[in-house]
Amino acid sequence: MDRTPVVFIHGAWMHALSWEAWAKRFARRGFLPFAPGWPGEQATAYDERRRPGTFADLGLDALTDHYTAIVRSFDLAPVIVGHSVGGLIAQHLIGLDIGRAAVAIAPAPITGVPFPANPLGSTSPSDAGDHLVLLSAEQFHRVLANTEDEEQAHRLFERYALPAPRRVLTDLCRAGAARSSRARADTGSAGRGPLLLVSGQEDRLVPDSVTRAVYKQYGDSTAVTDLKQFPDRGHSLVIDSGWRQVADHVLGWLEANGIRAHSAEG
Repeated sequence: MDRTPVVFIHGAWMHALSWEAWAKRFARRGFLPFAPGWPGEQATAYDERRRPGTFADLGLDALTDHYTAIVRSFDLAPVIVGHSVGGLIAQHLIGLDIGRAAVAIAPAPITGVPFPANPLGSTSPSDAGDHLVLLSAEQFHRVLANTEDEEQAHRLFERYALPAPRRVLTDLCRAGAARSSRARADTGSAGRGPLLLVSGQEDRLVPDSVTRAVYKQYGDSTAVTDLKQFPDRGHSLVIDSGWRQVADHVLGWLEANGIRAHSAEG
C-alpha cells in the first residue's frame, strides 16, 4: 500500500518551516508530508529577512501555478492543506478536482467575498526593498500572533516570519473582475473531493466572519464542505500554542471522510 501524500502550502509572511510540527505529526500517523516553499524561498526565515529579494516579483498566478505543478506531480492524488494564501490556493485546486481533499485554514478569501480592511491600521508594514513587505515583530504579534504573549510571539517571528511579495498582496486585494482567475474557486462543483474550512475566532488578518462568508459560497454544492471554528485562536493558529488542536482536528476530519494514511491505490 502507498502512503497518502499531504502537500502543505504556507501563506504570506510565513516560511515553509511553519509546517515543521505538522509534518512530523502527519508522518507519525502514516501520511507522507511535503512542505515545499514558495518559488525562490530560502532555507530559513532568517536568511530571507537578512537577504530579501529572491521572490520579490512573485504574483498570485505564478505562486498558484507553482503549487499546481507540485500537486499534479504525485502518482497518488495528495491531500492539500493550506494556510492564508495557501488556503485560497487549496480551494482553487480542489475546485478544479486537483487533489484528493483540501483543508483551507484562515484562508485568504476567494472571489465573491470582500477582503477585510487593512488590520494594520495607520501603521504600515516596512518596505524590504521595492517589491517586498515586511512586518515588524510588533506588527506580527499584534496582527498574526495576537493570542500569544509577547515572548512567544517574538519566538514565532524569529523562526517563521519573512517578507511578503507586494505583488501577491496586491493580487489578493484586487476587487471584482480585476482579480486573477487563480483567486476563484468552483464553489458549485459536485465532483470534487471534500473541503474543510478552518477559522480562528480571534483572527485579525482573516476574520472568522470572512471564512464563514466563504463557507456560505459553497451552499449549493453537494460535495462535502465543512467549517470548523476555533475560539481564542488568531491567524497564527498553525504555529502557535494551539496548533496541535488544529492539526488533530484536521487528522480526525480526514479519517471521518475516509481518507486514510495508506492507500491501496498505485
